[in-house]
Amino acid sequence: MIAKNMISAVEGGSAIRKMFEEGNRLKALYGEDNVFDFSLGNPDLEPPKEVSDALKELADDPKPGMHGYMSNSGFESTRAMIAEKRSSESGVKVEAGAVCMTVGAAAAMNDVLHSLLDPGDEVLVLAPYFMEYNNYVANHGGKVVIVPTGDDFMPDLNTIDSYITDRTKAMIINSPNNPTGVIYPEEFLKGLNDLLKSKDHVIHVISDEPYIDLVYDGCKVPPVLSFIDNLIICFSWSKSLSLAGERIGYTLVSPRNEDYDILTAAIVLSNRTLGSVNAPAIWQKVIEKSLYAKVDVKNYEHRRDILYSNIIDAGFDSVKPSGALYIYMNTPKGMTDAEFAAVCAKQNLLLVPGKSFAKEGYCRLAFCVSEKTITGSRKAFFAIAEELGLSHRAEL
Repeated sequence: MIAKNMISAVEGGSAIRKMFEEGNRLKALYGEDNVFDFSLGNPDLEPPKEVSDALKELADDPKPGMHGYMSNSGFESTRAMIAEKRSSESGVKVEAGAVCMTVGAAAAMNDVLHSLLDPGDEVLVLAPYFMEYNNYVANHGGKVVIVPTGDDFMPDLNTIDSYITDRTKAMIINSPNNPTGVIYPEEFLKGLNDLLKSKDHVIHVISDEPYIDLVYDGCKVPPVLSFIDNLIICFSWSKSLSLAGERIGYTLVSPRNEDYDILTAAIVLSNRTLGSVNAPAIWQKVIEKSLYAKVDVKNYEHRRDILYSNIIDAGFDSVKPSGALYIYMNTPKGMTDAEFAAVCAKQNLLLVPGKSFAKEGYCRLAFCVSEKTITGSRKAFFAIAEELGLSHRAEL
């Protein structure tokens, strides 16, 4: 018999992955052009030219030992470049020793939580949130404490304060947010730092930042490093460079963190003992050569606009996201998220119910899919609205 906690986890599974598999099944039946799958946030843009150029250069002119072991924290040269970039963006002087290269943001998060948590320690999360946080925290004996946000998905400091206990060890923030696309403003970050610093024990803020380069309408993401003292950043190039399958990221501990010395050492140790050993060598070198590159963000913004128009014009409601790769649309009144998802599925339109993000009354749609899929879905949205008796706001 395997571990009891794994039996329940396997039975629960991931709603996002289940919808993705359902999408593959429907495409086989009806053809890809007739299925509108918005379930999985899998970037479909190719990496920028700087990435492919770097790979070619490294393959054509390999350096001796390029594929061998290095420090568990990663190449010094890679970490120094990241530290310099973050220093410039935030105005906070960061050294290479603050950075640990990891196998994506998921490994980064597990390294951090393994370093922080004792059994029973609590980690605050702001709903709605990426539900894998539950697994990451549970992996290391912690307990997730869900803090609600407002109708605009913005957190409230008084509400956060009411959920803090003497077992609160950390808080995870994610801005731009998955699934809402909301960006937390500078005023909130300053207030959060003051609130947490007022407590009688250290509460770390873990900033999960895979979407910080994907912002729209001229918006900017305030550099969390400038405003939070006891901060640990978890970053991935999965979205900003379309390298989701390559699993390359890092942790960064703020030099103002009260546990800086022991925490940086613990994260490096966790990186090794949790099985990663070190981040992939060749991808660290690729990052050095493409650190300031980005995917075509305007392309994503254009797709967001088309999908948002489809939703609103058909008669549905939604907050327009300022960043990330998702729209978190309102479920029609009088329906559960699951009921609405079932109605959508009849039109071969697949989305993820809000329950999967701990905030019901919504469904998430990823717009990192082909423009053809998004434009083709307009008829499906209008057909769904007609079935539900909603009034259209525009012509089909």
